[in-house]
Amino acid sequence: MSTSSPARDRLRAVVTHAGSSLVALTVLAAGAFVVPQGVPADQPVVRTASTAPAPSGPAAPSVTIDGVDYPDPLRTDDGEPVDGPASWEGTRRDELLAHFRQHVYGRSLPVPTRQTYAVRSTDVGGVERKNVRITVTGPEGSGSFDLTLFLPGGGRTPRGTFLMIDHRGAVGDDPGSSSGYAPVSKINDAGYALAAFDTDDIAPDDENRYRSAMIDLFHPAGEKLPEDAGRTISAWAWGASRAMDYLQTDPDIDPAAVAVIGHSRGGKASLWAGAQDPRFAAVVSNDSGSTGAGLARRRENGAETVARINDSFPHWFPQTYKSYNDRESSLPVDQHELLALMAPRRVVVGSATDDANADPEGEFRSYVAAARVYELYGLGDTGLASTRWRPAPDTGFRGPAMSYHLRSGGHGLTASDWDIYLDGDLFSR
Repeated sequence: MSTSSPARDRLRAVVTHAGSSLVALTVLAAGAFVVPQGVPADQPVVRTASTAPAPSGPAAPSVTIDGVDYPDPLRTDDGEPVDGPASWEGTRRDELLAHFRQHVYGRSLPVPTRQTYAVRSTDVGGVERKNVRITVTGPEGSGSFDLTLFLPGGGRTPRGTFLMIDHRGAVGDDPGSSSGYAPVSKINDAGYALAAFDTDDIAPDDENRYRSAMIDLFHPAGEKLPEDAGRTISAWAWGASRAMDYLQTDPDIDPAAVAVIGHSRGGKASLWAGAQDPRFAAVVSNDSGSTGAGLARRRENGAETVARINDSFPHWFPQTYKSYNDRESSLPVDQHELLALMAPRRVVVGSATDDANADPEGEFRSYVAAARVYELYGLGDTGLASTRWRPAPDTGFRGPAMSYHLRSGGHGLTASDWDIYLDGDLFSR
């Protein structure tokens, strides 16, 4: 890892140089963006998002979770059993992605036709901070957003990297001035790198402005978005993949050890990013609740419902999702299947005892139900002492590819949550 004088910033463009001048890395192709192998970018699937029908009748087998029927992740839309990784990866996974795109999160923004990075590195109290300007181009123009990356001091190679979808705009330039939500120094001291971007730079969390940053680079500003086009949550997940594009080029980062993490609405986006982008080795959802880790069909104990989240935040999800207001049982998918889409990579669910709106019991039952898909890979051990609600609070439960904890207290991402994530050895089996 390189270091720099605290008295002088140094501007470095990634990869390419022209003589003594620095040139920002540009990834170009004739008519297409060249991306690393494995980048999803809304890849074609067995049934496309625009045509995938909602299963019905014999094509909609169910499983029972706490006495209620839920869609079965291990049956294809045609009712065929999914009995191993080949049928999961060859058929069922693509079917589920198509249903989530069509009915829940919307179609993602496409991969940019051009993407550049300009990097400024600074030594801040023995920690290297990189400020990365990521510029993307779509058919309607170009725009930029910033990624901030903090590396452990002392020239240490990071044990892994947490990529935070920061919906609070809380990660600034000073690694020493942070809260429990994003404790930069704690993360670096544990040997990890932290990268973060502000979601407002991707899609402002405002129903009147959410298209203004990135979405309108790919959709004409004066035209209404298609009914099944993703809104803010989908755009934030897309932003995480664009940040991952950069992290794959950074010589200080191991791209095989990157976890995408988000809290609350950011946790919804982290799960959707991880479901679509297999480059994330681990996917961390903290108190993500409705349309995150929590089961949609549960309507108990004050849990946020599909209707309530769509009414409160009409710019988060596509119009197609609103058709399931007060009729969650008609959804062709549920959130245990979203968690299962991470298999065989690590999925991490953090909940809180008093976070009724996010339905910690619904998140727990979703986590347990996802283990059936992990079992296809011999990774179905959840780490839990029991699959009965409720587990011991403030305890990290870790299986070979699944991790869970229930923190005491209310809605929040706290230093206690980070203690469990940092001690959880998320990048190994």
